[in-house]
Amino acid sequence: MTNKPAFTEKKFIVTFVFVTSLFLMWGLLHSMSDVLNKHFQDVLNVSKSQSGLIQLSVFGAYFVMSIPAGYFLKKYGYKPGVILGLMLFAVGTFLFVPAANANSFNFFRIALFILGCGMATLETVAHPFAASLGDQRTSDQRINFSQSFNAIGTIIGPARGAYFFFRTAGEHSTDLSSVKTLYVGIGCIIVFIAIVFLFLKIPVLTAPHAGVSEVDADAVNVDVAPTKKLYEHGHFVWAVIAQFFNVAAQGGTWAYFINYGHDVMGFSNETAAGYMSVFMAMMAVGRIIGTFLMRFIAPSKLLAALALGNVIMCIVVAQGHGWISYIALMMINFFFSIMFPTIFSLGLKNLGKHTQQASSFISMGVVGGACFPLLMGLIANHNVAKAYYLPIICYVVIFLFGAKFYKVKH
Repeated sequence: MTNKPAFTEKKFIVTFVFVTSLFLMWGLLHSMSDVLNKHFQDVLNVSKSQSGLIQLSVFGAYFVMSIPAGYFLKKYGYKPGVILGLMLFAVGTFLFVPAANANSFNFFRIALFILGCGMATLETVAHPFAASLGDQRTSDQRINFSQSFNAIGTIIGPARGAYFFFRTAGEHSTDLSSVKTLYVGIGCIIVFIAIVFLFLKIPVLTAPHAGVSEVDADAVNVDVAPTKKLYEHGHFVWAVIAQFFNVAAQGGTWAYFINYGHDVMGFSNETAAGYMSVFMAMMAVGRIIGTFLMRFIAPSKLLAALALGNVIMCIVVAQGHGWISYIALMMINFFFSIMFPTIFSLGLKNLGKHTQQASSFISMGVVGGACFPLLMGLIANHNVAKAYYLPIICYVVIFLFGAKFYKVKH
């Protein structure tokens, strides 16, 4: 019998803490862009479907940047990759100042695109980075633990956005100075983290999802030395597809959460944004519980079960039945919680030397978040509740991946 692998090793703890902080930062910025949807509808006079172009700008950056980020990671390593991502991140936030001065929605989209390039770089780097900080058999737990802090970031984001955009500026204000103040402050924090990483000493790492002993290989269902080309790994290809639909569902669900609270529940913008923090807290709770449950339930089975749960929740949400539907909308984020990191981790299994390149392709699957908000917005222009039928397609694909297509084939 083999010993149970540790969550991580003592020499990796400091590095793991700083890598986990990256998950928090992009979670915060992702969720704030969803508050911007409603704010820009009011301030810049754009429709619901037009505001979906915000998600197109952010998630579209993943399609453009993920592959270059993967090559950069492969050539220069984790630390330079993190610093590159943080600097792009910071530039995007600082560009909010001239965008606000110009009162231009398209200028904001350029700033969000550059910010999204930073996010794409960090996600491409951070997931295999976290996976490499210990035994591959506990990589699912490490990535889900780090993603728990991503969820904490998504709680902070709407709360800050609601305070600056709706309370400080006023419910119907057309002033963008609060947007400038908030994003410049975040940019300064990001620059500070980049400086810390510049001086951080990274321990020698082994390749994630490689280097498993002969004795342990069968136990974790991996080959010791994979020889197949990357695209020949069916579970990886399906992970890219599943991640595309997963983030498509996330992008659409988050983008119109405040609109749902305003249109269906009759809340003010500030109140609806406040509930969005509760909505994001559901994801944090789900990740904590999900990480614990993975000690007893196979990650793939848990993924499939939660995907089915969200099919049911979407049907209830689409009915627009007051608090029953609103609670179901909250539960979507609870069930969504483990999906992103679990799909990522399952897709990286048994890839050895291909892991870093595979990470960039799975990150590129995030471009799904650029497409769905636009489609949902076309329906939301008429009925925001009915728009929540669309994500059902996404959760069916995720269920198929978790139930069958995650399997590593020799």
